[in-house]
Amino acid sequence: MQLYTTQTIKIYNSLTGEKAVFKPINTGHVGMYVCGPTVYSNVHLGNVRTFMSFDMIFRYLKHLGYKVRYVRNITDAGHLENDADVGEDRIAKKARLEEIEPMEVVQRYTVDFHNILNKFNFLPPSIEPTATGHIIEQIELVKSIIENGFAYEVNGSVYFDVLKFNKTNHYGKLSKRNVEDLIHNTRVLDGQSDKKNPQDFALWKKAEPQHIMRWPSPWSDGFPGWHLECTAMSTKYLGDHFDIHGGGMDLKFPHHECEIAQNEAAKGQSPVNYWMHANMLIMNGKKMAKSTGNFILPNEIFTGDNPHITKAFSPSVARFFMLQAHYRSVLDFTNDGLLASEKGFNRLMEAIQALDGLQTSNTSTFDVLAWQQKCYDAMNDDFNTPILIAHLFEAVKHINQVNDGSASITQNDLDTLKTTMHSFVFDILGLQSQSTSENAQSEDKLSQVVELLIKMRQEARANKDFKLSDQIRDQLAAMGIQLKDGKEGTTFTVN
Repeated sequence: MQLYTTQTIKIYNSLTGEKAVFKPINTGHVGMYVCGPTVYSNVHLGNVRTFMSFDMIFRYLKHLGYKVRYVRNITDAGHLENDADVGEDRIAKKARLEEIEPMEVVQRYTVDFHNILNKFNFLPPSIEPTATGHIIEQIELVKSIIENGFAYEVNGSVYFDVLKFNKTNHYGKLSKRNVEDLIHNTRVLDGQSDKKNPQDFALWKKAEPQHIMRWPSPWSDGFPGWHLECTAMSTKYLGDHFDIHGGGMDLKFPHHECEIAQNEAAKGQSPVNYWMHANMLIMNGKKMAKSTGNFILPNEIFTGDNPHITKAFSPSVARFFMLQAHYRSVLDFTNDGLLASEKGFNRLMEAIQALDGLQTSNTSTFDVLAWQQKCYDAMNDDFNTPILIAHLFEAVKHINQVNDGSASITQNDLDTLKTTMHSFVFDILGLQSQSTSENAQSEDKLSQVVELLIKMRQEARANKDFKLSDQIRDQLAAMGIQLKDGKEGTTFTVN
């Protein structure tokens, strides 16, 4: 019997503003789509927090026995500056500034994204589609919206007609806005725009001559609108109607609002049953911003190389810190908070290690089954990880009492306690024991050292110091580290 038959989850639905019992469209199966990163820069900590929330949700649904198809996209085209319909493509701009190909930018920052998430022990999604890999689907979607009368083409660009759509549907129902307020709060078009109304948004943009990233379409050589990409990818892999759509709170309007409108205009139905939004991350009580210096990159947490923290912290400590706040709450990232989390994390790991050495008795002074259900109840209440963690520390207290002889536990209860602690700590919260985390950090440091030696070897070769170049290669080979030179640079393998 699968656990989901005995556990009832309630999810806060951003669309209704209320918690509701989760009932998947197909029994035992869950379709979940989460808006992924636009890969034009290093992934920032706020992104990590959002994706960590949905990694935890993915883990819990899997733990309950659901077969989950988790789709998280990569935006590698079409996302213009300031999330607008005008301006430069973020990836193309980065490519122009660095004088490289746009897909080199995409590759570099997609690799960085995956590396960071791996350090935080994320599970990979079931499918990770890219916007550029689904241009055909996006063009077909635009055709459907035009055919249904909710879009218009001007000078090679296609725009969604918000006012016409709103006559028969409700544009703004997710973000609790109405079109009248939107009209009142937007400036009058300056005559330079092709849009009929300021509220309309681009489905397809004609590329200017200098725009590098472009594809042929029935309307022009151009590129898809940012909002369109997610509608095309989510419905391709999850169907026109699926269970969960997630993302950061900042995407609720206009991005997710536009997704709903596009789907209703093209397919005649709302795409999602449960809209979920993770809240923002601030730092030292203020908004994170590079411009003010109130900013930290994920890797800087692991190295300690940032003025806002006093030492390095392991990925699991940082993950534990983030999960101590509910995913819908604002999280304030502070050095003191990390230090406190490190102490708590160490206490938790020490208690789990102590489980194997506990002496059992004929009676238990701790109701393990009641405690176990409290853990499930916390997660069933809109994935309340802070309450779950509080319950885990109830178990830590009892483990320590059994260890010092002031409490007792039976063998059956100890077996249940071990299984439950491991399930919630490692499988659901995604934490790693200190030894596992230390091994990962050691491997990371080894990679950094080898990369440094590869760079020194490249400099030696550039200076025609082939003796030093060969010496570095041969000494690494003697240690079991093989270098391989290729068109894309030098890579290494550890034997």
